[in-house]
Formats: sequence, structure tokens, C-alpha cells
Amino acid sequence: MAERGLPLRAGPEEVIGKKTCVAMASSDVKPKSISRAKKWSEEIENLYRFQQAGYRDEIEYKQVTQVSMVDHWPETGYVKKLQRRDNTFYYYNKQRECDDKEVHKVKIYAY
Repeated sequence: MAERGLPLRAGPEEVIGKKTCVAMASSDVKPKSISRAKKWSEEIENLYRFQQAGYRDEIEYKQVTQVSMVDHWPETGYVKKLQRRDNTFYYYNKQRECDDKEVHKVKIYAY
């Protein structure tokens, strides 16, 4: 167990979405493993949006941009707006944007 009773490792389900992960506490976290998405889900949709903006996932986005909250659509929970590395913004729709033919391109990182 790490500080504050959090586990040392977090699986993909703890890395994505609105859940907190032990990786958030460290400023320079590197993923331990990577896998590809096989099937679409809400978590894959959000990962697709982060990766389209140039980040691995929500953890890296928060580290780089120094934000504490990511804008989500209240109706669907999908990411609403992300700042790219060149300081421009991506604005996303409420509906699904990751087509089935794009799902296999999404990377799932485990910490």
C-alpha cells in the first residue's frame, strides 16, 4: 500500500473516467504497460478524445496542463473540451465520436 491507503498499481479502470488514481499524486508518472482497445465503451470514448488532443489519458492531461478538473458533458459524461499542447482547444460533441473503425487505435495505459 502506498500513501493514504491507495494501492501501488492502478488498472485501466482506475485510470480513466472520474476515478482518482495513485498516479495523480506523483508529478512524473510513467505507464507500466499498454494495450489496445478491442471494443467501444464510455471509457474508450474518453481515452480517444484525450489521445486525439495529444495526451495518453486524463492523468497526463492534468499533469501537463496543471488543471484539476476536466470539462465533461453532464448528460453523457464524455469529455467536453481539451487544451492541446499548442494551446489551442478541441471541443467535442455530446454524442459518441470514436467510430468502431477507430476503436483499435485507442491505447489503454496501466500504471
